[in-house]
Amino acid sequence: MTVAKPIPHDSARLHVTGEALYTDDIPLPPGTVHLAFGLSDIAAGTLDALDLAEVLSAPGVVLALTAEDLERDADCSPSAHDEPLLSTGEIHYLGQPLFLVAATSHRAARRAARLAHPKTTARTPILSVDDALAANSRFEDGPRIWQKGDPATAIAEAEHRIEGEIEIGGQEHFYLEGQAALALPQEGGEMLIHCSTQHPNEIQHKVAHALGLPMHAVRVETRRMGGGFGGKESQGNALAIACALVARRTGRPAKMRYDRDDDMVITGKRHDFRIRYRAGFDSTGRLQGVEFLHLCRCGWAQDLSLPVADRAMLHADNAYHLPNVRIESHRLKTNTQSATAFRGFGGPQGMVGIERVMDHAAHALGLDPLELRQRNYYTEATGGQSASFSASAATTPETTPSDEVDLASRGAASSVPPGAPPAVPADTQTTPHHQPVEDFVLHDLTARLRDSAGYADRRDAVARWNADTPRLKRGLALTPVKFGISFTLTHLNQAGALVHVYQDGSVRMNHGGTEMGQGLFQKVAQVAAARFGLPLEAVKITATDTGKVPNTSATAASSGSDLNGMAVAAACDEIAGRIAALLAERHQADPAQVRFADGRVHVGGESLSFKEAVTLAYEARVSLSATGFYATPELSWDRIRGRGRPFYYFAYGAALTEVVVDALSGEYRLLRTDILHDCGRSLNPALDLGQIEGGFVQGAGWLTTEELVWDDEGRLRTHAPSTYKIPACSDRPEVFNVALYDNENREETIFRSKAVGEPPFMLGISAFLALSDAISAFGPGYPALDAPATPERVLAAIERVRNA
Repeated sequence: MTVAKPIPHDSARLHVTGEALYTDDIPLPPGTVHLAFGLSDIAAGTLDALDLAEVLSAPGVVLALTAEDLERDADCSPSAHDEPLLSTGEIHYLGQPLFLVAATSHRAARRAARLAHPKTTARTPILSVDDALAANSRFEDGPRIWQKGDPATAIAEAEHRIEGEIEIGGQEHFYLEGQAALALPQEGGEMLIHCSTQHPNEIQHKVAHALGLPMHAVRVETRRMGGGFGGKESQGNALAIACALVARRTGRPAKMRYDRDDDMVITGKRHDFRIRYRAGFDSTGRLQGVEFLHLCRCGWAQDLSLPVADRAMLHADNAYHLPNVRIESHRLKTNTQSATAFRGFGGPQGMVGIERVMDHAAHALGLDPLELRQRNYYTEATGGQSASFSASAATTPETTPSDEVDLASRGAASSVPPGAPPAVPADTQTTPHHQPVEDFVLHDLTARLRDSAGYADRRDAVARWNADTPRLKRGLALTPVKFGISFTLTHLNQAGALVHVYQDGSVRMNHGGTEMGQGLFQKVAQVAAARFGLPLEAVKITATDTGKVPNTSATAASSGSDLNGMAVAAACDEIAGRIAALLAERHQADPAQVRFADGRVHVGGESLSFKEAVTLAYEARVSLSATGFYATPELSWDRIRGRGRPFYYFAYGAALTEVVVDALSGEYRLLRTDILHDCGRSLNPALDLGQIEGGFVQGAGWLTTEELVWDDEGRLRTHAPSTYKIPACSDRPEVFNVALYDNENREETIFRSKAVGEPPFMLGISAFLALSDAISAFGPGYPALDAPATPERVLAAIERVRNA
């Protein structure tokens, strides 16, 4: 069977040779115009006048548009209809588009956009969470508060208490391929959009709205992206809308791509947070009560800030049972770029908060941090599948399915039970949002990683090293991850697919998911091949296209394989069922006993090739095309009350990281990382290992080197690779061991797999807390390290612990 095998990415050879086509590589028709935005140079104020005479007279310029030139409202927001394409008079951040230029070349458009003379009246911008709190500038009337138990009393009565605060910086997506879009006008006023986007359906909707067209008149196609990480979920709307508007006005194809500086200045980043906490523990380290205050800087427009802040609250427990907890979240409006989706979608920020609490408590009690963490874990799941782990992508999981698929076994992948959630035992522990945790595996997973990575011996070795080395100190941290899988906006948990089988037995497949380098297309192709019992080369992967599969959700929330894999399986099963019914009738057999395996169809003691079976079906006028649909079952969520089951299941993992810190410079190195991660029954171990490795490095980069800096005027100073430091190859751990914890998903996901897009990102928290552990070796105080832990912040923390 093709699933559970370490098959390379479908475009791997094309990536290496440079043959893979991205939006910017599409050959352009004659007469194509290129676009650029003219940007604001103040962070807050009004646009009083805009002189575009020099812009219009610049070489190559075809036209220039302001908001007043647009016939209709052109809104770019994914949520609140509060993001006009061009400023309508108010200026909300430094870098906001004020006007649009179309020219005969990309260079000509960019040069012309800098020739405008806007007249503006500036006002004092609201830049920080303190500014926003003072001005009561926010996106909801007041804070969102969820509570379970009585944390105030529990903290007051606890034997030990701690309190503190941590600053958690934002993060630039830094996808290798920048934002890009191309609009091709069609006959009858229709529009074809090629766009680098994680959400083609939203692009279709926003372009149709801006043009005043029904959605059926706009088609959006995305073959691949050079990275997304959430930054192409809503941020591509502006480019696609701009191209469509110019294409309609000129009758010519229109293309837009941001240069890296413009990309970083215009687009949103990860939300930065300030988290304050109070917690009470007993002498063994068991948490009695905890209170969190989340201050979330959202930027100038709402974008996806409300669900991002919600998910930070939803993951404020991470892997720990919190019997008494209060979480208060403020979503603050500032004159900065509108923060947006980023891998983990607020979950990482919430997890850093509780991990800081655990780290602080362990320091205060003089306990081993891992021991304290394990004492606060949720109780282990019972009655689940036994688990093993594989150390490389070449290792076949012990739970690999058989090489045959019969119709009787297809229900787990294709059925969509809409019923009520199953009964929950009375003693089951629940999250702060009252969802039962029934699949917890971290006791076993942590023990396996602790033993395989030699945690105890290495902890002793680090202590000996630190005692003998005054300038360099090492640190060690093992941190867990429990990450909920599903969109928290319940109706987004649906997917569609379209599958064609041709007369020669080849298969063409389309679904609503987008490929951004994560290997989704290959995984779903493996599912299709498995359902028909075919080799992978028999299945053709096609570009995501709103004209083929409508009303799709963004490829986000780690749900790409879960949703689209099930939808494709449903479509394949529909076609296979028709073929089976025909053959069973001819052979006087039971259709449920027809088997598809090894490129053949077995029925009534006989077998014929898949091609022969397809030919018989075609000649019998049996449809060989089907749509598939899947909706995640058992979800219910009330975000206002903070109660329900927003997640279908949880994905788990743990990472052990060792670092060394230089007391003179504050510089550090990641020496070694060991990871054990739960992918359920992996659809493709090779791709999953790649996601885990990349997720860890990106997560560690967020908390260590990646620093966003705005000046007092609201200007982003870290707007290029020269000033913003993403991890390089040399920044990865010198020793990097990654293994899969093969543990069949208890829920009926596609082949019992688990999502792997976002959960590994939070494994990078281990690097941050390993730095804190190393710093604590310099003195008696608690480091109280903020993120990102730049060398400057590390030096400051060293001074704090020495002077405590």
